[in-house]
Amino acid sequence: MKRLLRSRPIPGLDGGTAATTTDLPVLLPLDRRVRETWRWPTLDGVPRFMMPGWLVLMAALAFIGSTGVALAQVSNERLTLWQAFTTWLPFIMQGFVLNLAISFLAMLFGTVMGAFLGLAQVSLLAPVRSGAWFVTQFFRNSPWLVLLFCVMFLLPFRIEIGGTSVDFPGWIKATFALSLPIMANIAEIVRGAIKSIPTGQWESAESLAFSRRQTMWMIILPQCVKRMIPPWMNWYAILTMATPLCSILEVQEMMKSTREALNALGDKPEFVAPFYTFVLLVFFAYCYPIARWTIRLERKYSVKI
Repeated sequence: MKRLLRSRPIPGLDGGTAATTTDLPVLLPLDRRVRETWRWPTLDGVPRFMMPGWLVLMAALAFIGSTGVALAQVSNERLTLWQAFTTWLPFIMQGFVLNLAISFLAMLFGTVMGAFLGLAQVSLLAPVRSGAWFVTQFFRNSPWLVLLFCVMFLLPFRIEIGGTSVDFPGWIKATFALSLPIMANIAEIVRGAIKSIPTGQWESAESLAFSRRQTMWMIILPQCVKRMIPPWMNWYAILTMATPLCSILEVQEMMKSTREALNALGDKPEFVAPFYTFVLLVFFAYCYPIARWTIRLERKYSVKI
């Protein structure tokens, strides 16, 4: 790995010997066999961030502990933070349950609508294909917060059904609004998965006298499912992390519950960081395993070319 540069004469300007070099250490390039034994973990050539679960837990505990020490130095009542946290924890976690409900329902509606929209993008009818492409691109490139405001104010707050007035709660509007961009992205996943199937599958089915509908439902789509699962899970994690946007529209989810708890505690600015840090850690603890599972499924179902 390292060798010494031997002394040798250096010619001067007048043709004579001006000086000689001294023995200097020279660092050689890393041997190829050594480079192959140490490589950064990658997934399809992209560097992958590896972090053990115990390290994440220790970092979270260290952050919470440092926050507690700082609050103990500021406030004279050292148990005030813990008492406030335990008092309002059930109320805050009820809001997180609504976050999960919104994410589940929005993902369900978005997946169903996106599947049909993705199939429409590969239709043989040009008007259907063009219309599906426009709807997909429109909702795929629209800001989620703007969609939330549009749906919240365009849809009625109360519906008359058979002479009976039925309230239309805000969380249902938020669920529908979040399902629209999910629908567009799921449609792209379905279209991409169908296009990734080799054309030989279509030709083989045609040679066996299968109709296009039979080919799609019996041959193509079953092969697409395993290719669609990893990106589908990825979008579910993104959707779950986007549900706190509903708090801007006064939906009683985790962020709004936390804000109400802080308002009820009065003038306690030192409580803001610990409470919102807890919200952050709850979402991280829920979404991080999904991200790791997604990477594992991507590796399992990767297409070998």
